[in-house]
Amino acid sequence: MKSATLQKRFQVDQQTAAAGLRAFFKLASLWRLQVDEQILLLGRPSRSAFFEWKKHPERDLQPDTLERLSYLMGIYKALQILFSDPAIADEWVQQPADLPPFGGKSPLDYMLRGDVLALYEVRQYLDAQRGAW
Repeated sequence: MKSATLQKRFQVDQQTAAAGLRAFFKLASLWRLQVDEQILLLGRPSRSAFFEWKKHPERDLQPDTLERLSYLMGIYKALQILFSDPAIADEWVQQPADLPPFGGKSPLDYMLRGDVLALYEVRQYLDAQRGAW
């Protein structure tokens, strides 16, 4: 019984990971992210692992990578809610912002610090802007 439960959980994790990776690669295209930027946002997997993920997203990912994907999808969704024009929403990450926490950098530059906290803070900022807090 335990083995069947673990096997089912593993399948769900792979399905979740595959959906998250496919969504991330679409987001990366919309945000015009370079390969090195994508790798950094995903938590610095090796280049070979990154390209393998792109080819075959059906896999079990580390919790850190899943957390990063969750924040990035939340950022994308919040932007789509805040801006009625999807093109403006997608451009927002590239635009310099004097608002905290960005300090004159673009939100993308801020997220490219590489730590998961930066993704969390951008997500938190957008959620606050749309009144979710």
